Amino acid sequence: RAGRRAGGRSVARLYARTMAMSEYVRALRERVGHDLLFWPAVACLIRDGEGRFLFVRHVEGRWTFPAGAMDPGETPAEAARRETLEEASIEVELLRIVGVFGGYPDFRLTYPNGDQAAWVSVLFEARITDGIPEPGDDETAEVRWVALEDAFGLDITASTRHMLECVRDNRAFDA
Repeated sequence: RAGRRAGGRSVARLYARTMAMSEYVRALRERVGHDLLFWPAVACLIRDGEGRFLFVRHVEGRWTFPAGAMDPGETPAEAARRETLEEASIEVELLRIVGVFGGYPDFRLTYPNGDQAAWVSVLFEARITDGIPEPGDDETAEVRWVALEDAFGLDITASTRHMLECVRDNRAFDA
């Protein structure tokens, strides 16, 4: 049956169960239901000694840079370090802002439960200062180093594809 995984659990039910939702977002969702929420987000571009990029695969199956929404009161830098630690079990030093990206359709989605979200992402370049990349939470299924030319062959999110194309083309923002 479409939308089913092994064990009879639906993809939507598995995703809703594992999808992290902050208390802030939960409170907003109680007020606005599935309507569009727009929020700031961050992502980290981390390279190894061979120039490969660090990707994380979320439990719903898509690959992305370590990334996520900012919490209220959190700076972009704090959010980037927190998300990278949560998703990939590593501490990072932020080196520079690679770019700021957003807009439709790449930075908008509808979750399996019907919640709509859109965001603008600050993409940081970072280097690992402590830890070995491995899944760090129940949202992350796998981490992997991937060469630029191979990254486009992964099942990456639209926003990650957009940012990766901008990195490849040396563009820090969309005109």
